Amino acid sequence: MALQPGDQAPDFTLKNTSMKEITLSSFQGKRNVVLLFVPFAFTGVCTQELCDITKGMSAYADLDAEVLGISVDSPFSQKAWAEKEGIGIPLLSDLNKEVSAAYGAQYGELLGFTGVAKRSAFVIDKQGAIRYASVSEDAKVLPDFTAVKACLEAL
Repeated sequence: MALQPGDQAPDFTLKNTSMKEITLSSFQGKRNVVLLFVPFAFTGVCTQELCDITKGMSAYADLDAEVLGISVDSPFSQKAWAEKEGIGIPLLSDLNKEVSAAYGAQYGELLGFTGVAKRSAFVIDKQGAIRYASVSEDAKVLPDFTAVKACLEAL
């Protein structure tokens, strides 16, 4: 079951596209965090979502939020994807599929693959609590980014 608003966000450490470890709790007390789980690198809907977020990054910065993209792809494929498509948000590799499972954001099966991250959005406040959660059963359905921004504005 997916985590809900009011739940404490599970901490994690994942590698980014430069193989640097990024820990969720390092943002506590400093910035709100928007976690965007996406199923696969180099796919149309995922690419469009993260390119759109990249274009609108200033709005999230103005709301004192760090946006992090997470998929079960390797950091190497994420790096190639970001470079090819101009994705400017940090991408984190959940190759071991532990973080998407902890957030309840994993498909049992998608296109014949198990443990793929569900298209999801979580807003985590500076104290580490989840304030907004959207987990889609349909990989083609994007989160409501108007609702994500409204949540951030209320923090």
